[in-house]
Formats: sequence, structure tokens, C-alpha cells
Amino acid sequence: MNLFIILLGKISPLYLNIAIGYILTRYFRVKRNFIATLLIYILGPIVILFATLSIQLNLQLLFLPLFVFFFGTTIAFYVLRKYKNNWNDASINTLSFTCGTGNTGYFGIPLSMILLSPESANIFIFATLGSLLYENTTGFYVTAKGSFTARQSIVKVIKLPLLYAFILGLCLNLLGFRTPESIIPYFEGFKWSYGILGMMMLGMGMKGFNLKADVDIKYLKIAYFYKFIFWPTVILFIIFIDKNFIGFLNEEVYKVLFLFSVVPLAGNTVTLAVLLKARPEKASFTVLLSTLISVIYIPIVLILYSGF
Repeated sequence: MNLFIILLGKISPLYLNIAIGYILTRYFRVKRNFIATLLIYILGPIVILFATLSIQLNLQLLFLPLFVFFFGTTIAFYVLRKYKNNWNDASINTLSFTCGTGNTGYFGIPLSMILLSPESANIFIFATLGSLLYENTTGFYVTAKGSFTARQSIVKVIKLPLLYAFILGLCLNLLGFRTPESIIPYFEGFKWSYGILGMMMLGMGMKGFNLKADVDIKYLKIAYFYKFIFWPTVILFIIFIDKNFIGFLNEEVYKVLFLFSVVPLAGNTVTLAVLLKARPEKASFTVLLSTLISVIYIPIVLILYSGF
């Protein structure tokens, strides 16, 4: 009960940002396409560049973003292939995207700071690079395919600055470059802006929502199965195998992996759906509902994990 109360109190400002986003779009006519562009093309690359510069690389840490990227990519293409005949619009594309990732940035980073030690929270933040890389390469591609040809989708991925920000940050890190202390507070401001605007996008995506047209039970069932059941089940299996037979990872990495698997659906599902005009209202409702469910779901699975 204490964990539930703590989570509710800490997470509530995130829900306030969602409401503000809806009000800004609904009553003040703030353009959600502008906010989506700002997140994908400006704030996202800046956040990932400085995050890549801020960590000390080792094999265990490198495993996390690589695993998150390749595991999410596998799920996305599997869902796209298996369910492609169930919808005749861009719904399958946003569904494929969202099944392969989670809200590790806007929601997960504050959650990691609540539940993990400062050292483990830093590891979690580094692991989100895998999610960001997935969302801006594979995820962008499968979502764009709902509105563009495969060639056009690939061209759009190549143009994404986040990919080059990650490569630049990795190269500078390996060369020994570190972020000057004087600009770290400036970078922190970008992180907060990224998180606040990202949660606002959930509310902005609800503009034009139609209960009859945008609540899709089959869409909800598939998305929630992969996010709330498949993801944590696979992660628990990996932890079990490594803990008993391999021994490559440690307890901190186990906690980060499990927390990664139980965050709600990714807020960037809405961002990309808005940017690519791929049924943002349906995506926004699905993500928002998963975020509400997580208030109860996360404490329950954390209790179950502690007995694993």
C-alpha cells in the first residue's frame, strides 16, 4: 500500500501534463505537429547526445541498449507481419511500433529515480538509448509505412538527426570527451523539457477523439498483451537463465531490465502518429489508458518480482 501511495503521488504531475496538453490543443489551438517535430528533431537528439557522453561504457551496460533495440525490433516486425490483414489503415503500423517499446523516457526515467538507487537509475537512463534508437529507426520505419512507401520510409529514417546524435556521442565518449560541468545544468533543462512536452503529447493526441471510431478492442488486447504480459515474461526468463547458468549480468542490471519491461506503452507512439498522420487519436487513447492501468499494475508486478 505504501508503494502504491508513493507511486501515485510521484506520478500525478505526469497526468497533469497530459491534461495541459489536451487543453492547449483543444482550447488554445496549439499545433500538435509543431510539438511532435520539436520532440523528434530537436529535443530528442540533444538529450541522447549528452546522455551518451555521460556514462562510463562497459560490456554489461552496452548489452542493455543493444538488447532493448533488437528485442523491440523483432517484436515490431513480427506484429506487423502477423496482424497486417486485421486493419486496412495505419492502425497496424502504430500497433507494431508500440508493441516493441515502452514509455521508458517520459514515464520510466522518473519512475527509476523513485524505485532505484542513483547508480541504478543512471544505468536505466543509459538503457533508454536503446528505446530511443528503436523508436527513431525501426519504430519510425514501421509507423511511416502506414502513410508512405518502403523507400520513402527509409529515406525519412536516414534523415532523422537522433541517429547521428547517438553515433556522435558514442564516438566522442570512446575518444575520452566528457561533458563540461558548466553546461550540465543547461542539459538538465532539455531533459525536463523533453519529458514535459512528451507527456503533453498524450493529451494533444486526444484532440478529435471519437469513442466509437477510436476505441478498438482488438487493438487494445494485442498492445496490452505484448506490453504487460509478453515483455515481463521474456525478461524474467532471461534473468532466470543468466542468474542460474551464465552469470554475465548483475543485480542492478536485472532490476533495470525488469523495470524496462513493465512501464506503460510509449508516449512517442502518439508523437510519431501525429507526425506521420497515422491515427493519433486511437494511439493516444491506447497509450493513455495503459498509463492509467500502470498505477495499479506496476506495484503488483514489483511485489511479484521480489519473490522471483
